Amino acid sequence: MKKTLLFLTFGLLTLSGIKVQAQNVLTVFDEILFYDGYATVVNFPTPNGVIRHRNDLYAKRINGGLQVPYGSSMTIEVTIKAACDNYDRIGNVNLVLAPKGLVSYNPDNVRRIELGRFITPFMNKNRLPDEVPYTFTVDNLSQILNDPGLNASYDFWMELEVFGVPYAANTEVAGCSGRNDVFFGTLKLVSDGTPTTSLPAFLLPLNFKKYLNNYNENATDVVGQTVRTINFNIPNPITDAKFYLITSNHGANSGGEEYNRRLHYITFDGTPVLTYRPGEPTCEPYRIYNTQGNGIYGPAPRTEAQWQSFSNWCPGSIIPIREISVGNLNAGQHSFKIEVPEAVFANGQGDFPVSLYLQGTGQALDIKKFESNVYSLLPNPTRNVVAIETNQEVKGYAVFSLLGQEIARGTSKTIDLSRVAQGTYLVRIEFMNDEIATQKIVKL
Repeated sequence: MKKTLLFLTFGLLTLSGIKVQAQNVLTVFDEILFYDGYATVVNFPTPNGVIRHRNDLYAKRINGGLQVPYGSSMTIEVTIKAACDNYDRIGNVNLVLAPKGLVSYNPDNVRRIELGRFITPFMNKNRLPDEVPYTFTVDNLSQILNDPGLNASYDFWMELEVFGVPYAANTEVAGCSGRNDVFFGTLKLVSDGTPTTSLPAFLLPLNFKKYLNNYNENATDVVGQTVRTINFNIPNPITDAKFYLITSNHGANSGGEEYNRRLHYITFDGTPVLTYRPGEPTCEPYRIYNTQGNGIYGPAPRTEAQWQSFSNWCPGSIIPIREISVGNLNAGQHSFKIEVPEAVFANGQGDFPVSLYLQGTGQALDIKKFESNVYSLLPNPTRNVVAIETNQEVKGYAVFSLLGQEIARGTSKTIDLSRVAQGTYLVRIEFMNDEIATQKIVKL
């Protein structure tokens, strides 16, 4: 492949009376090489404009759609080629909204949304096929990239992230001894059709690959239950609101949840909006890409019933992007909750990485409002200390009884309730952007 940025615009053509819509193809990464995710960051040169944040994370700034509008039909095409990792790994494609004019950024200090997630197959680089394609339909991305307000405030960056390790391949794959490269990655953004006109765009990142489990108080509302509540405010009404949710199980070993089909329950503002059980009918379509003999596929095809009996995890496949339409939303406080009550994490193993963002049509958030007070109070219920989990600065908090009596007050992100009597209380949080949120909390 040619190792340069490719941006082709094909105008409207007439062939034998047939009209062909314009198509934009933006090649962001062309066979970029990933390295051992646990090792020190390598210092090998990268292509022009490409930043290596970590061995598993590359970024490149892309143009918004003001000069050359993106079409309303959009896909992301990813190709992962085998190097020296022959196991199944998680990879993902992210969109970054960074302050304008930066030549680089800290991934932990910018707003990111996950656009797509995939599972690498068990590949041996010496056997064909030695690469696997993934295609994500992301028509909603056109509205974001074409929005004048977001273009005025932010630069858009695309990230490709693939965490891999070469340790098994170092001994199991010929030619991989002593090497620390793991996968090659190519990413293309393709659009066609009429540019999106449903502007302005409202966009609010809510959760980026944050782990959900039932054993870590920072990963669940209630230790012992697999549940997370995400609270947020929107300053103005929005129409045609949709959540975009990506979840997958991770961590098999002897006690994780990687192969179990558990029911997931989604609730918005107290109303159930989606119930789903992850897993494809069969993993057989991806067998061709699993060329390494130590995969889960075995020597012979399995029936659909056999696959459904044990696996929601198909190496070589994409993880679904679940679109949840919630209609028109009023300004004010809202709540999104995800629960997986049947999940079992033996010996503190396994997680559900959860990504979530909200998109609609309405007044676009400026820089101040974009950093809206998305927060969680964890754990809840609690026996002593509660953390205000947020990327915003907290001006102060106050705790009140249900009768309105003030119980505690402070200015940190930690609330000490160890000396407070058991019961239900209201926590009022004031953020530095002058937004205020109130939530109930239970002291055990």
